[in-house]
Amino acid sequence: MFVLIRWLGLALLAVALPALADDYDDVSTLMRSGRMADAVNLADKYLSTRPRDPQMRFLKGVIQRETGKQEDALATFTALTQEYPELPEPHNNLAVLYAARNEFDKARASLEMAVRTNPDYATAHENLGDVYVRLAASSYTRARQLDGTNPGLTIKIDLARQLLGRPIPPAAPPSSETSKPPASAK
Repeated sequence: MFVLIRWLGLALLAVALPALADDYDDVSTLMRSGRMADAVNLADKYLSTRPRDPQMRFLKGVIQRETGKQEDALATFTALTQEYPELPEPHNNLAVLYAARNEFDKARASLEMAVRTNPDYATAHENLGDVYVRLAASSYTRARQLDGTNPGLTIKIDLARQLLGRPIPPAAPPSSETSKPPASAK
C-alpha cells in the first residue's frame, strides 16, 4: 500500500514539476516579448495559489522594475532577501535598484551579500566593481572640490568616467573653507 502511495505521489510530482516550469517559462516569454501586463497577470495568477514561491516573486520583481514600478520592485526584492537570504539574485537586483537611486552604500552591501551567498556569481562581481568605481569617482570628485590643484584627481576621475561609460558630474569650485563640507554633502 505504501509503495503504491509513494509511486502515485511521484507520478503526481512528475506531472506538476513540468507545469510549474511551464508557468515560469510562460512569464519569461511574455516578458521577453514586451507583454509586461500579460506577464504580471500570469505571475499574479500563479502567486495567488503559491504566494511564497521565490522564483515567481523574483520574476514579478523584474517585471515591476522593467515597468517603472521601482518602489514595488524594491519591496519585492527586499522581502525576497529577508525571506530567502541564501538566494543571490534578489540581492543583486536590489543593488541595481539602490544604485539607480544613487544609494551606493546600500548597493555595495547588497552586492557583497550576493557574492557571499554565491562566490561564483559573475554578474554580482561585475556590478560590485561598478559600484566601487562609482564610490571612488564620488570620492575623487569631492577631493577635487577640496583641492583643485591636484592634477592626479582629474586623471582618476577621467578613468572612472571611462570605466562607467557615463559622465561624472563636474566638481564645484573649491570652497575657501576646506575643513567644512558643503551644504549638499551628507
